[in-house]
Amino acid sequence: QVQLVESGGGLVQPGGSLRLSCAASGSFFSLITMGWYRQAPGKQRELVADVTPGGSTHVGDSVKGRFTISRDNAKNTVYLQMNSLKPEDTAVYYCNVKLVSGSMSLRDYWGQGTQVTVSS
Repeated sequence: QVQLVESGGGLVQPGGSLRLSCAASGSFFSLITMGWYRQAPGKQRELVADVTPGGSTHVGDSVKGRFTISRDNAKNTVYLQMNSLKPEDTAVYYCNVKLVSGSMSLRDYWGQGTQVTVSS
């Protein structure tokens, strides 16, 4: 079983910053891509950013230049640093991890979601 524990969401004013963290624990062979998605009310879930074990990143166009994704492989943790936040960044943010299980199969796991609200 794999657990993803997210933290760091909350309420912030426009222009402010937040840092999200997601730590993976449990039984697995190796972590592959770790990333963040978000879903605003009435909208589809969209990829915010993801990062490979080697540190290669993919960042969505709507957050490019403002959000930075990173990971600590020793801690099995992925971070999302969000700067210059805008009201349109308001959403539930979900951690996503793709991994190889102990039985050597590819698996996809989601965190429970953390609310980010950008409002004055």
